[in-house]
Amino acid sequence: MRHENSTDTAAGTTDALPPREGAGHSELVMAGLVLAFAIYLTVGIATMSVPPGAESPGPKFFPTLLAGALYALAALLTVQHFRGHAERRPGAADGPVRSNWRAMGTVLVAFTVFAVLLRPVGWILSATLLFWLVSRALGSRRTLFDVGLALVFASAIQVAFSSGLGLNLPAGFLEGAL
Repeated sequence: MRHENSTDTAAGTTDALPPREGAGHSELVMAGLVLAFAIYLTVGIATMSVPPGAESPGPKFFPTLLAGALYALAALLTVQHFRGHAERRPGAADGPVRSNWRAMGTVLVAFTVFAVLLRPVGWILSATLLFWLVSRALGSRRTLFDVGLALVFASAIQVAFSSGLGLNLPAGFLEGAL
């Protein structure tokens, strides 16, 4: 099938990609959300009170790395969108490129639920729920495997923070059990 913006080459006929009518802009929405979170994190870092005897690298080290990575990710998502890198790959089905708003909404809800549950429920359980919901939003349907992997990943982060950085993540109602 030929499109209006097809071109002829010496080797034969080549179909260019169809126009991106109704094409998704979720990349820009996601870039904006990532940027907003990076700014929120930066404000938190700037207003964080650090005890004078805090050892290097200090409590601001990891959040600063994370904020820098989030700024870079927001910039890359924006550049990717405007460069048209999200165009269909050769051989992909015809039709306009669409955003997966349902997946993006699920991820947004997952982060919101995580933020609400973090203090009362604790890091391990709220992060497990977050990781599982994100894996579902991205298309995984192996529930038991995903929950198990999310629990292992959340627990590993808990151990890394407590033993590696000397920081305790919220334990929630599991306070005495861990």
